[in-house]
Formats: sequence, C-alpha cells, structure tokens
Amino acid sequence: MINAAVVRYETRSDAAAEENEKLVRQVFEELNRERPEGLRYAALRLADGVGFVHLVIVEGDADPLSASAAFAEFRGRLSERVVGSPERTPATVVGSYRF
Repeated sequence: MINAAVVRYETRSDAAAEENEKLVRQVFEELNRERPEGLRYAALRLADGVGFVHLVIVEGDADPLSASAAFAEFRGRLSERVVGSPERTPATVVGSYRF
C-alpha cells in the first residue's frame, strides 16, 4: 500500500519560520543517518518565507516518521509556530522523477 500526502502550513513569523526550518533539518539529519525503508519525504520553505509544504510518501503499513525522535520534537510545539492547523491533503502519486 502506498500512502501519499501534501501538508501545507504557515508559520507565525520569520523567527518561527527559522525555528521550524531548524527542526525540519534535524528530521532530515536523522532520516539520513537511520535511512528508514518505505519513506520518501521532502519539505519546502516557500518564497514568502513563512509558508512550508511537506510531501510524504509511505510505502507499506508502518509510517517511519512515527518512530523518529526528531520528527516527534518537530511536532511537539508545532502549534506555537504555526497559524491555525496544518492542512494535510491525501494525494495519489501520478508519477515522480528522482523523488
């Protein structure tokens, strides 16, 4: 089974965006060390400086992000950094190149 989603949100300020980016980078550092199977993941900071988009594809039943300590830290105080709630939209992979 393949589950894909797009998650969009906006941070409260440039300072919150900087903290958010730092925490996202820590997630990728951990993923690059641990190299979990069945996960394709990308995070983008938008040109406005405060918007973020995450693209996640999980192959299989277990979500490797749920076992990530860095991801748990990222999510821990997310509500303090973002405006409203992140918008998670399920998606279907139509095609990809090097993702």
